[in-house]
Amino acid sequence: MKIWAMFHLLPAFLLLSSLSEITKANLEGDALYALRRAVKDPNGVLASWDPTLVDPCTWFHVTCDGDNRVTRLDLGNAKLSGNLVPELGKLERLQYLELYMNNLAGSIPEELGGLNSLVSLDLYHNNLTGCIPGSFSKLSNLKFLRLNSNNLTGRIPRELTKLGNLKILDVSHNDLCGTFPTSGSFSKFSEESFKNNPRLEGPELMGFVRYDVGGSC
Repeated sequence: MKIWAMFHLLPAFLLLSSLSEITKANLEGDALYALRRAVKDPNGVLASWDPTLVDPCTWFHVTCDGDNRVTRLDLGNAKLSGNLVPELGKLERLQYLELYMNNLAGSIPEELGGLNSLVSLDLYHNNLTGCIPGSFSKLSNLKFLRLNSNNLTGRIPRELTKLGNLKILDVSHNDLCGTFPTSGSFSKFSEESFKNNPRLEGPELMGFVRYDVGGSC
């Protein structure tokens, strides 16, 4: 292809790239607005979340990168109640999901396991129920996982031991059962990470047939 032809096509390529990013930003705005619809917000912290805007980067408590893609959601201690929504799994570049110290209930969506860029997931001090999703094992960049002080049940997924970058884990003060893993990345966590789960029997003994009994969801 001649150089002049390449330069002729360049504006069209840039336009398509720009439209692609705008489309993705719109999808992320839709995902966040799904959360807004699913929660009660007595203090109006989500009042700026206007779905008519092109992207959510002007909304309070939302941080974006240079491509107008969402990288942080900071809604800790916001007195929100309601449920998490699976649409949050569409925030492909999200690094920090901070929803701690609210009154959120219901289960944790499996779709959060698709947030490949996630570094910190803080859902502690809520009223969440159900299991810890096994899909979290795909969060290869995750360093901080704090789910403590909820009403989570079931076993701790063994797949989570694959999270090689995990530095902080806290699943204490729940109603988990079975035993907790001690292999892989979990070898560095003390029993403090698992305390106050009345049905949790202690660390697993490798090869012991009962390590998962009563722990599935």
